[in-house]
Amino acid sequence: MLDLGLDKLALVGVVALIVIGPEKLPKVARTVGHMMGKARRYVADVKAEVNRSIELEELKKAQAQFREAASEVSGSLNEVSEGLNEVQTSFEEAWKAPALDGQWSPNPQSVRKNWRVRRMRTPMWFKERTGVRRHVQSGAARVARHRPK
Repeated sequence: MLDLGLDKLALVGVVALIVIGPEKLPKVARTVGHMMGKARRYVADVKAEVNRSIELEELKKAQAQFREAASEVSGSLNEVSEGLNEVQTSFEEAWKAPALDGQWSPNPQSVRKNWRVRRMRTPMWFKERTGVRRHVQSGAARVARHRPK
């Protein structure tokens, strides 16, 4: 930049006063001021445009990274859905297979018939922990049991 001090500006002002004259000097100074403002605005616009182009390039790079990540995620989702389909088909095949060795079958009549047998298979410690009743009590017996003493 120009190294203009107060003494150099005063010298330029005196020369401009002598060369241009006192009548035209305010108009020339106003014109120079307008041109300086236009030049500053032009430089600011160029800077803003350069910044926008740099930000656009950065956004394009980020978009490419996000697209790569999305394609990786979609690939893993495809793998998961394939595994889920395999499990579902194996489950459906197992469901359609006949019951083996007289074990549980989806027939509701056999379920009603064997509920006592299945209930007896549950261990006593589990029944006590979960609060399953083991004996039938009348209403009066239940009241007497829980009545405060």
